[in-house]
Amino acid sequence: MAKKKVTIDDLAVMVQKGFQEIRSEMATKADILNLEKRFDNLEERLEKVEERLDRIENIILTDYRNRLEKLEDKIRILETAKGR
Repeated sequence: MAKKKVTIDDLAVMVQKGFQEIRSEMATKADILNLEKRFDNLEERLEKVEERLDRIENIILTDYRNRLEKLEDKIRILETAKGR
């Protein structure tokens, strides 16, 4: 097979096509701004979830603390009654 000579114009067309393909796959500024907005929204939602979990955790810890104090009081009463 005979080798085809590539002219400068042919090379320029190939390079241009390559850049066009890359450009078509790249994110635009609008795409990036949209992603940033979505991440901001997601971040806000995550903060709300964390706040809710903190409140739930505090409720549970308070309940357990109260239950533990009551059990300690009962044990103290039993030990006193036993004569310790």
